Amino acid sequence: MARKDDDRSTPPPPPAPLAVAVADSHTHLDMQSGTPAEGLAKAAAVGVAAVVQVGCDVAGSRWAAELAAEFEQVHAAVALHPNEAPRIFLGDPDNWSGQQRPAGGAAVLDAALAEIDALAALPQVRAVGETGLDYFRTGPEGVDIQQESFRRHIEIAKRHGKALVIHDRDAHEDVIRVLLEEGAPERTVFHCYSGDAAMAKTCAEHGWYLSFAGPVTFKANQPLRDALLATPLERVLVETDAPFLTPHPYRGRPNAPYLIPVTVRSMADTLGLHEDELSTAIAANTARAFGY
Repeated sequence: MARKDDDRSTPPPPPAPLAVAVADSHTHLDMQSGTPAEGLAKAAAVGVAAVVQVGCDVAGSRWAAELAAEFEQVHAAVALHPNEAPRIFLGDPDNWSGQQRPAGGAAVLDAALAEIDALAALPQVRAVGETGLDYFRTGPEGVDIQQESFRRHIEIAKRHGKALVIHDRDAHEDVIRVLLEEGAPERTVFHCYSGDAAMAKTCAEHGWYLSFAGPVTFKANQPLRDALLATPLERVLVETDAPFLTPHPYRGRPNAPYLIPVTVRSMADTLGLHEDELSTAIAANTARAFGY
């Protein structure tokens, strides 16, 4: 039997606090154990002073906006996740044989996007996202719907003057193409950046922010660390994407905002910076990116 502290369901221990407080630029408190108040307090105790709570569907986006209205240290992002748009338009793809489409269609997707538009107008909502493209989970029948939803989210972000939070999985070229075709918002953030160093340089040329998560700490991910090295310091953010993507050495165990210091210290080592210098930059960058 595994010891309790080796159990993959056991939360990792709190790291030593950061001397300079930072923000978790992307988390999902609604998917984590405990109450949001408990999670925020645990994060604050180790120098994580703010979080961006990200919605992935209409209900989750409403929840994010409500939480941000309740807690000053929470900033909301609202959107339909790239995989959510085809699900809404096509009905439930798990039960769709391709012969007969269940209830869904453009009108239902339009109604969902109208809800996101209304939420994006709220002052505690700092960003529209996570939106973008995900070709890993959505098949060919969902690509056009994803791209149309992405374009609609870009328009919403620009009209409300909010940041845009990008989810990009196996779709790097198309994500950049759509951003350039539509004209990216002034503040655009690539959440859980997964591209290479060349793409990082392209993003930097356009003034986009790159947010690094737990995978940058994984031994096999040297190309991702190379991308971090290629990113101007003033464009670097950090995130958990909790409860997912827990950093080394706790990979596979539950993630939460209080583990941000683990990733920050790994990033500082990669960049050859003192953790306080990196934390100072991250804190300023996150506030600038999300306008708070």
